[in-house]
Amino acid sequence: MLIIGENIHIIAPPVKAAIEARDAKAIQAMALRQVEAGAGVLDLNIGPQKKLGHEVMPWIVEAVQEVTDTPLSLDTTNLAAMEAGLQKCARPAMLNSASADPARLDSVMQLAAKYGARVIALTMGVDGIPTTADGRAGIAMEALLPAAEAAGVPIADVYLDPLVLTVTCNQDVARESVEAIRMFKMMADPPPTTVVGLSNISNGCPPETRPLINRTLLVMLLGAGLDSAIADPFDAEQNEFIRIVEQRDESTPLGKLVVALNDASAAMEELDPGLVDDGDPRQVELYKTYRMLQNQVIYADSYLRI
Repeated sequence: MLIIGENIHIIAPPVKAAIEARDAKAIQAMALRQVEAGAGVLDLNIGPQKKLGHEVMPWIVEAVQEVTDTPLSLDTTNLAAMEAGLQKCARPAMLNSASADPARLDSVMQLAAKYGARVIALTMGVDGIPTTADGRAGIAMEALLPAAEAAGVPIADVYLDPLVLTVTCNQDVARESVEAIRMFKMMADPPPTTVVGLSNISNGCPPETRPLINRTLLVMLLGAGLDSAIADPFDAEQNEFIRIVEQRDESTPLGKLVVALNDASAAMEELDPGLVDDGDPRQVELYKTYRMLQNQVIYADSYLRI
C-alpha cells in the first residue's frame, strides 16, 4: 500500500508561509517527517499559482530533493508550473492530476509521456463528478485510459482516482467510491493502478472523528483493490490498519474485526454484527463508522453517540 504524503499543501498556513518566504528548511523538515512516517511519495501541492507557479514549483522540488530522494507528486492546475517542476525532478515524478476535461487531459498526458511520469487520472468530466460507480468507470474507459494510450503513457503509470466526496454532503456516494475501485481493477489485464484522496471523505467533519472515518473507508477500499492513497502518514492507527490488512493479523480482537471488515468489503457482503465486541469502544466506533459509510445510518456529527 503506497501512501502519498498529503501534508505539504498550500492551504496549510505553515506551508503557505514557507512558500511565500521561500523557506526551504521549513519545507524540508515537513518532507523528512513524512518520509520517516512512511510516505512513499511526497505530494507538493502549490495550488493554482497562476502568476508564480513556474518559479514556485521548481523551487520546492529542488528544496525537497536536497534532503530526500523520495519520489515527488507535483500537484497544481498550472501546467507551466508542472513542467517547470518536472524539469528539476531527479527521478520520475507523479502528476496530480488529469481530469477528463479535454482542455487539460491531453496536455497532462503528453507531459507524463515526455518526462516518464506517473499520472493521477480523475474520473471527472466537464459536467462534474458522476454520482455512480458506473459513471466514473465510464469516464475511465472512454476518456482517461484512451488518452493515456494515445500519448504513450503505460497503463501501469495511470492511477485512476474515483474522487471520494465528503460524507457530510454526499453520504450515499461513499459506497460508490468503493465500488468504482472494484470496477477499475476489472478494466484491463494487468489491472490499472488505483488511488484516492482519502481525507476528502471527512472534510467538514469534527476533527476528533476525521481520522476514524478516513481509516474505516481505507479498510473498505483496500477490500475493493485500492493500491495507494493521498493521506496523512502521521496517522499511526491508519498505518496499523494497513499492516493488519496486509498481514491479515488477527492476533487481537480489533485486528479480527479489521480483517472481517476488509473481507466483507472484498466479497460485497454485510459485516456480521456478532463479530463486534460491545465492550470494546474501538470496535464499536469502527462498526458504527462502517455502517454510516455504507449509508445504513444517517450521518450526523454525533453519529458515534447515537
